[in-house]
Amino acid sequence: MKPYSSFQQHVEPELIARLRRRDLAAFERIYRQFERAAWTLALRLTGRVDVAQEVLQDSMLKAYEHAAQYRGDAPFSAWLRKLVVNEALMRLRRDRLHVFEVFDDTRADVDASEPWTRADAVTLDRALNRLPDTARAVLWLYHVEGCTHIEIAEQFGRTVSFSKSQLARATRRLREMLEPHAEVTTPCTMNSISSA
Repeated sequence: MKPYSSFQQHVEPELIARLRRRDLAAFERIYRQFERAAWTLALRLTGRVDVAQEVLQDSMLKAYEHAAQYRGDAPFSAWLRKLVVNEALMRLRRDRLHVFEVFDDTRADVDASEPWTRADAVTLDRALNRLPDTARAVLWLYHVEGCTHIEIAEQFGRTVSFSKSQLARATRRLREMLEPHAEVTTPCTMNSISSA
């Protein structure tokens, strides 16, 4: 099953054209349409409510100011999502929220059971928030937003190997937090994480 991002929303071409002309009413409609999705993504990437709110405001302001740069070669929602991701990652770097923190263990347990499929939303949310910022961001971008390792590597200015290793470590650490004494038995699926 393909991940579903809350950014996958249609925006009328007429509304985009008005935004490109700096129409404030069009901006307000787009802001309201994407506010929740942008804030949720920013929160998942930064792990902090205050920073997520700043990311939301700044990325939406950039969308308004730079709407004329939107070329239309990808859906508008994808362009806006990229602005949010870029702003969140910039905040992580600037605020030194451990953007390059890694786990001590470098093993990747790809055959482990996936307890997040059985965890309730509150437990899963707590576990996600305990992950280092970079690991949480890579995990979220890959499994929920549907980004490829190449796209994630570009966002971080790192290699594809960096993205893959962060994802493996984040997945293993999340598994350990949710089922610290579980036996390892089944293959990996992460689709239910998007419902948290």
